[in-house]
Amino acid sequence: MIIEENRPETIVIDYKFIFDDGTEKIFSINIDTANYDLIRTFRDVPQDWTKLEKFQCPNCPLNFEEYEFCPVAINLQDILEFFSDVPSYEKVNLAVTTRERTYMKDTSIQQGISSILGIIMVTSGCPVIGKLKPMVRFHLPFASIEETEIKVFSLYLLAQLVNAQLGKEQDWEMKKLNEIYKEIREVNVNIAQKIVDLEKLDATTNAVIVLNNFADSVTLSLEEKDLTPLIPFLKEFL
Repeated sequence: MIIEENRPETIVIDYKFIFDDGTEKIFSINIDTANYDLIRTFRDVPQDWTKLEKFQCPNCPLNFEEYEFCPVAINLQDILEFFSDVPSYEKVNLAVTTRERTYMKDTSIQQGISSILGIIMVTSGCPVIGKLKPMVRFHLPFASIEETEIKVFSLYLLAQLVNAQLGKEQDWEMKKLNEIYKEIREVNVNIAQKIVDLEKLDATTNAVIVLNNFADSVTLSLEEKDLTPLIPFLKEFL
């Protein structure tokens, strides 16, 4: 097996938004490769609405005694503030730069925010959405639902193969993955509802809804237990 050599201690992903009037905004995401947690750069005193008691999801396992702030909320603060006055349908040129390559796309603000939220929320420290950390190393900006499903299922089933080699219990029917995504859907719905009152317009709210559409699609595929639509991609392996 090939192991990545000289792995950097930090993964850096830059999201550069270029607007029609020529103005630019860069959000730089730094992730610790030791645990794939976001290296936080939020302000010293997060705003009051980011407190766990105000932003907590119904299925959140965190407690107020140990966590004063919601780990997702404090990491969304800068994005929410910047895009609060921007309509979701406004067009933007977005360049996403990773160590390996740069992705570029002319897209809507909500699609661009959805892409950046997909990485920030997973690495924020939320114990629910954080279950998707295995996806972080191979983050694909602008991924389609089809690409997302292929990556999720592939990595999860690869994990079951590793479990088999380690003598651990395996979940080849992906029942646990279905449970994970049901929990994630509940978090996404809560976050979308919470930020409705924080935005003047709807860009970030719609971005979370876009993310939830992906979760809905994965959950539906798992619940129907029908992976036959993937046959055209897999036929040489079958």
